[in-house]
Amino acid sequence: MFKNFLVFLVCTTTTLCFSQNDFESELDSIQTLDEAKIYVQKNKSLKGKVITFNKEKHHTKIADELFRLGKGSKKVYKTDMKKTYYKVVEKNEIPYQKLSYIFLDGTKKSMEEINSLRQSIILKYKNGFRFEDLAKHYSMDNNAKRGGDLGWITNGDLHPDFEAQVLNDAHEVNEIFTVDIPDKQWYYVILKTEDTKYIEEIKVLKIIETVK
Repeated sequence: MFKNFLVFLVCTTTTLCFSQNDFESELDSIQTLDEAKIYVQKNKSLKGKVITFNKEKHHTKIADELFRLGKGSKKVYKTDMKKTYYKVVEKNEIPYQKLSYIFLDGTKKSMEEINSLRQSIILKYKNGFRFEDLAKHYSMDNNAKRGGDLGWITNGDLHPDFEAQVLNDAHEVNEIFTVDIPDKQWYYVILKTEDTKYIEEIKVLKIIETVK
């Protein structure tokens, strides 16, 4: 009886080891973002996903530890119930720009009113008014509460027509200019507040394995 139990225990342990080795090998074989996305789709039971960490925006302990890893490296966090794997599949420096804006809604104001307002806002800014105060007074969306500060943005964050007009090096720091998106009836006064900054970003495959 005891001998049979030992055989069962050895077989079970060996099976688990092989299973664990297979899992680790599969994870180690993933080298690109596309491979990570395919793996997530094929293994939905593992609750996998790809997460983007931005060095300017993410300051958690996990993010700090992951930024110290090289591309292709992984880190494992264990509890009694599960193992959580983080594997860095992409590591880049992305150009970001920092802007503030005043939004004028074309569905609520005529073009004549919008153009008149924008001229007045630009004149006031050039005469010494703080853009933050102008945004709080004139901007017609919730970002007015933040003084129009949009924060650090890059391609893919916002409407493509907006990005095409503001995310380029044609504008200098502290330059104030206008942006129109007529098909949406969105009209803006934009202030470029900082120069282009390259911020480190990593894309990380997160996989959760239940401990049995």
